Amino acid sequence: MALQQTVEQTVTGLGYELVEIERSAGGLLRITIDLPWVPGAVIDPFVTVEDCEKVTRQLQFALEVDGVEYRRLEVSSPGIDRPLRSEQDFERFAGSLVDITLKAPIGKELGAIAGGLISANRKKFRGTLERGEGAGPAHWQIVWRDEPAVKPGQRVSAKRAPAPLQALGFTLDELREARLAPVVDFKGRRPAGPRQAD
Repeated sequence: MALQQTVEQTVTGLGYELVEIERSAGGLLRITIDLPWVPGAVIDPFVTVEDCEKVTRQLQFALEVDGVEYRRLEVSSPGIDRPLRSEQDFERFAGSLVDITLKAPIGKELGAIAGGLISANRKKFRGTLERGEGAGPAHWQIVWRDEPAVKPGQRVSAKRAPAPLQALGFTLDELREARLAPVVDFKGRRPAGPRQAD
């Protein structure tokens, strides 16, 4: 039985979702799992260490039965930069900040449509994932602003006009890679916002 099929049957049989299978040098077999998405759920549950241990034990047995060779098995959660691969992943994380890489640059035509604001050679974008206006169920768009980076300690004028909002439509076939953008928010390190009057 093929590795993909063995791993997928084992993982889904235990009630998890298979996100990724990766073979690395030195015989490492890395399996990434997640909990199945329930549309409309109030809280999106996370994979725990116990979940990973449970899947590891079952996979060790299944891989041994099928004669799959590996030196080390690692089962983990997708982490904060979870890859997005299927239509269901895009539905699940619509409205989230994502990083996408296109297979080919956007080209001169799209760059010109954007008023020259987007380089024709650009392939990488970070922005909010939204369902696109185009026809077909697999049409998505990423929406972003190309704000200039602010240096630490630099004051930004409140009168400065924000960069224009831009959007790029795409289908899943046009993507080389899509991931959740790894954003970490440490308590006490948030930028100071406007103070509210008492």
